[in-house]
Order: sequence, then structure tokens, then C-alpha cells
Amino acid sequence: MTIHLGKTPVGLDGIAAAETVLSHVDGQQGELIIAGARVADLASIGFEGVTARLWSAATKRAVSEADVRARLGLARQRAFARLPELLAATAGLSIIDGFRAAVAALRPEAGLDDEATIVGACPVIAGALVQRARGAQPVAPDPAASHAADTLRMVRGGTPDSGEVAALDTYLVTVSDHGMNASTFAARVVASTQADLFASITAGYCALTGPLHGGAPEPVLEMLNAIGTRDNIKPWVDAALGRGERLMGFGHRIYRVRDPRADVLRSAIERLAGSGADLPFASEVEAYIRDALRQKNPERVLDTNVEFFTAILLDALKIPRQAFTPIFAVARAAGWTAHAREQQRTGRLIRPSSAYIGPKP
Repeated sequence: MTIHLGKTPVGLDGIAAAETVLSHVDGQQGELIIAGARVADLASIGFEGVTARLWSAATKRAVSEADVRARLGLARQRAFARLPELLAATAGLSIIDGFRAAVAALRPEAGLDDEATIVGACPVIAGALVQRARGAQPVAPDPAASHAADTLRMVRGGTPDSGEVAALDTYLVTVSDHGMNASTFAARVVASTQADLFASITAGYCALTGPLHGGAPEPVLEMLNAIGTRDNIKPWVDAALGRGERLMGFGHRIYRVRDPRADVLRSAIERLAGSGADLPFASEVEAYIRDALRQKNPERVLDTNVEFFTAILLDALKIPRQAFTPIFAVARAAGWTAHAREQQRTGRLIRPSSAYIGPKP
């Protein structure tokens, strides 16, 4: 919905800020297309394959999946070698804030393009911060492993099984890009000034940390924990709605129907055998909330969004809740770097106007 002050649309809703070949969100039909394919069809391609598609489209140069895999493996090694420098400014910071400071400390690496340096460094930084919070040493990357497998290794320690790797890979693919969202727009604005990719991606991550963008999965788990039992679903939800509280994991700024990413992640959870995730309970909560929201606001569709099943999936993979936003960035860095390159290639400065409503002399 476009907000108006007088006759001026505010918030850029419905305003095309750029032309892109990278992704398209159809909020009315509930469709997400990333680099020419529907999101439901991308899980079999894998994160490296989707990243190759995004980078190829953004730069108009063919990039292969094998090339991306090799470059990310090398980038993870380089980032690990520079961890003391990257973590120097993170002492005393939370995992979320420390990740921001470490990403801002990234710089070009000889023999690597900047997009690979950034995407490769993100899981290394996230893993090191999680391990430090546990009082443990960082886990060295394995350049021969897939990006999803190495991310789990460095964040959790130990070798993940193939089902866990497949589940995280599906997540990384599913949230790798999503149209002109707030963090992508922030990255593109900075890139439009011809600032480098490191500045652009730092800006993107800063936008991602806001609770209206990437910060909702942890509150989803807090909601499920607070409900606790099946018998408590109805009274808890009814009381929350009666107080006018927002139910996390439902509603989306763009989608007027169900978020297509929700079902992709739900399927990934179903395939994650022995994870301990209580999907039947979560599904009952989801079904009741959807029905309650329809009854409360029949004219406004508030359906399940990606964050509901993101929370359940990442929790099932035993990723600490404080690391959810950095893990989101591990995936979205592929899209941010592609959008920044695409914006730089246009050479056009993003400079919207504003409507002055203050006093006049």
C-alpha cells in the first residue's frame, strides 16, 4: 500500500528505482523469480549454481557453477587467514553487531574478485563469532566443501550430515535474492555512487538488521515457545490479537498471498529427518493464526511469510538464534553483490526527491 502525505507518495512504494534482470517478486500471484527461474525450482541447483546465475546476469559475463565453487573456497581460506584483522573491531560486540564490524573491515584480495571475497568471507566471520561466543576457537574452512556444508562446519563445529547440508543449501538458495527489498535497495544506493562493493554490502547488512526486514525469525521461536502446547494455541493467539500485537512470521510488505518461499522451506524441514523440529505443532500454530487473522482482518491478507519456517529450519539445524541474521546475510550476499554490480554498470546515481512539508520563510 502506498502512503500519501497530501498528494505525494511516500516510501517509494510502487516506484521502480531500477531495471534488473536478477529477480522479480509478484506479490499478487505469490511468485518469486530469481535469475530466470521460480524459487521452487532452484533448490536442486544449489547455492553455487544460483550465485553463478546471479553474477552472470549482473555482469553480462558467463560464470560457471564450478568457477563459483572454486572462488568461494579460496575466499573462505583467505578470510580465515585474515580473521585476527577482521575481528579486531568486534570485541565486546554481539554476534549481529560484530558481523557488521567485520564485514566493514573486508578489503580487496589479490587474485579474487570482490564479490567472491565478500560472499566467501561471510560464513567465516559468522562461524568465528559464534565460536567465540562459546569460548571456542574458530573452525578452519574446507575449500573443497560446498558453501552450505562449510557454513555449518564453521558455525557448529563437526561435520554435518548430508540432510543438514541439503536443508541449509535450500535456505541459502531461497533467500539469496528478493527483488528491491530494503537491504538490496540500500546496497544499490551506495553502489550507485560508485563506492566499492565492500561499502555497498556493509550498507545492505545494516538494513538487514532492522526488525522490519531480517530480524523476525528469532521472535517466531519466542512466540512458539511462549505458546508451548497445543491446548494453549487458541487462548494465546486470541489474547495476543486482542492486545493488538503483531504475530511474527505473518504478513509481508509485498505479498498479498502466501509467501512462496514458506512452502519451499517447509518442504526442506520435512526432509530433515531426526532434526527434532516439532513441525506438527508449528503447523497447528500456523493454521490457527492464519484463520484468526482472516477473521480479524478479512479485507487484509496476512499469510505466512518466509520468516516463520526460516526460524524452524535454522533452529532444527542447531544454529544459535543470535546468528540468524548473519546466516541470512551469508545467503543474501550473493544477491547484494549482484545488484551492486548491476547498479554500477548502469552508471546512474540513485537520487530520489522529497516533499518538503516544513515552514517556508
